[in-house]
Amino acid sequence: MLELLLLLYGLSEQNKAEISNLNDIHLRDPFILPVPEEKMYYLFGTGWSLPDGPGFMVYRSKDLKTWKGPSVAFQYYEGFWSNKEYWAPEVHKYKDKYYMFASFNADGKSRGTQILVSENPQGAYKPLTEKPVTPENWECLDGTLFVDENQKPWIVFCHEWTQIIDGTIAALPLSDDLTKSIDEPLTLFKASDAGWVVGIGKEGNGKVTDGPFLYRLSHGSLAMLWSSFGKTGYCQTVAISRSGSLTGPWEHPENTICSENGGHGMLFHTFDNHLKLILHKPNSGAPPIPTIFDVEIK
Repeated sequence: MLELLLLLYGLSEQNKAEISNLNDIHLRDPFILPVPEEKMYYLFGTGWSLPDGPGFMVYRSKDLKTWKGPSVAFQYYEGFWSNKEYWAPEVHKYKDKYYMFASFNADGKSRGTQILVSENPQGAYKPLTEKPVTPENWECLDGTLFVDENQKPWIVFCHEWTQIIDGTIAALPLSDDLTKSIDEPLTLFKASDAGWVVGIGKEGNGKVTDGPFLYRLSHGSLAMLWSSFGKTGYCQTVAISRSGSLTGPWEHPENTICSENGGHGMLFHTFDNHLKLILHKPNSGAPPIPTIFDVEIK
């Protein structure tokens, strides 16, 4: 059984001007991109309402303690199909460019994950294609990039409980340039496959899948961070594919990583090769704060 031991990462006191500590940054769905060439960490997340429409902002830091910004990474413009619910941006370096996977919505459209591209990690990002890469008639969100053992790219995403009641984590193989899907989507697992997940919504039977993120373990197994609702509220958990394959089978431990009203996390390595987890906490009741933990894998 995989065990993740989490210790809260200490943060500095607030500095002046445009420098902030994480306690002063209110974001959901935090994602950190380390850029070794610059010795810089870039922080993206959900929660911006800009004067000219929705968008995504980015902070940057050299030490994970003090953060400069924010600056605009992407903003709505006339002609872009989505004008609301800009959620869960995450940025991956793929080949020689930076790709933002983010969820968007509009009246009369299905929510989907679209891929944007930039030459620079800070942006500005531009749509890679005219529409989301997730299935057009599915309600989808929280897409992430996964490159398999054959160097083939996939988008792993959530098929929303609001459409299918028992939400799923799905995967779709992409073309090498990330512009289109090249096969039908695969269902990796359902929310109800994890025994601790409880129902929500008016009928009390909606089961949520949120925020998948893939991480290859040193012994070859594949770990997937994802989030849902348990008896204590919003929870961060992990599923394990011992085969090392994206297609599983996926095992679900009885215990969650974080059961204290926080989740939608991802893993990253610092420049001195320490493994960290960042998630937002709390999920409700107060402004969400990106929170960083040390991680030990046993």
